[in-house]
Amino acid sequence: MLERFRQHIERQHLFSDREEVLLAVSGGRDSVTLADLMHRCGIHFSIAHCNFHLRPGDCDRDQHFVQELAQRMGVEFFSSDFDTKRYAEQNTLSVEEAARVLRYNWFAELCREYHFGCLTTAHHRDDSVETFFLNLFRGTGINGLHGIRPETTIAYNGFSMRVVRPLLCFSRAEIDEYITARGLEYVDDYTNDLLDARRNRIRLQLMPLLRNLYPSVDDTIQADIERLHEAGLVVNDYVSKLRLQMVGNYEKRLKNLPFDIHAVDVATIEALNPQRTLLFELLKPYGFNSSTVDDILQSISSGHTGRQFFSSDYVAELHRNQLLIAPKIDRVAPKIESSLVERESGCRLPLVEEKHKGMVEFIDADKVCMPISVRPWNNGDHFCPLGMAGTRLVSDFLKDCGLSLIERRQTHILVDAVDNPLWVIGLRIDNRYRITDTTKNVLRIAFED
Repeated sequence: MLERFRQHIERQHLFSDREEVLLAVSGGRDSVTLADLMHRCGIHFSIAHCNFHLRPGDCDRDQHFVQELAQRMGVEFFSSDFDTKRYAEQNTLSVEEAARVLRYNWFAELCREYHFGCLTTAHHRDDSVETFFLNLFRGTGINGLHGIRPETTIAYNGFSMRVVRPLLCFSRAEIDEYITARGLEYVDDYTNDLLDARRNRIRLQLMPLLRNLYPSVDDTIQADIERLHEAGLVVNDYVSKLRLQMVGNYEKRLKNLPFDIHAVDVATIEALNPQRTLLFELLKPYGFNSSTVDDILQSISSGHTGRQFFSSDYVAELHRNQLLIAPKIDRVAPKIESSLVERESGCRLPLVEEKHKGMVEFIDADKVCMPISVRPWNNGDHFCPLGMAGTRLVSDFLKDCGLSLIERRQTHILVDAVDNPLWVIGLRIDNRYRITDTTKNVLRIAFED
């Protein structure tokens, strides 16, 4: 097994020469096996252990065991304590997901602070097969059917770290044989045998049934995983080229919008073949799931515009024959600077350069009840757009300007002390406050850089 381990590392190019590695060790048989193999191979590593305080007494026992293991091997030991249940409640997460977020956030901090080349975990072939089934049942698409890869890069706490899994060439049974042959001590986590997680149900119920029906199912699925991985590379390459052709930047009508909007022409979506699969892959970086993709396609075929669709971090909107995609963020009020501009009698105010149109405006200062302030527009707000005699609802004005719902949500207005709208910011001032021949004092208003 040691020689296979060395060959697997070399074949996959998992470690660089003299690279310092952070090894996650729980104290169970898998991570103890990995620590022993890495130690025998002369790989430079430090050990990190998480105490989640989920099993009274046992968690402290595990931490002490891993610390002694690190001392026997002569490697540096890091440990951290987490109030996992409290974190799960505060962030509306399952305990399992909370533990994952906590440990990877901490691993990322260690890798950044101590300059580890990678994080190493003890996932093995059986874990990869279980992940395959989890993703299959979730409906993640072809990229979710790769199982666990030998090497990936993930981002936590704003830090990207390389994650290496050198045990993927071994099964759980082979690890058990190695533990016995080497006489290695380890600690058991009784929660691995509880049926309170979908992964455990796959491990303890589904896999034994499949092995009884198909004795070689583990090898077969692992081979399928590799074929799917290769097929996924082909699909990803095609989708990447398709994304460059189809996804562009939307020409924003709101000048002060604090983010970019991506746009896809509906006509190009309708021309996709296979439509559903390719649109799912195109929208995957934005976190939209398969059911949302179905809703988008249904709305397109029905000719519905103005409808919005949401992922955890993005919003998509069908607007004027385009699918717009933007970050889902709270309203951001623009910062406005104002100043009085001197104007001699009979002197015309210089015209604002065209490139600044909508970004800088001038109004009659004597007609403004100071101070001025910025707020989001409300449904009942109305003003008199520059060049018009009558008033209009701000909501109707925004619609006439062709603003998407995404842009309308970020639109703010400048008001005076008695809440009279002076400027729909980035679009139009109120006609009643415009500069005229009788204007004596001018107020310059503009976005802050």
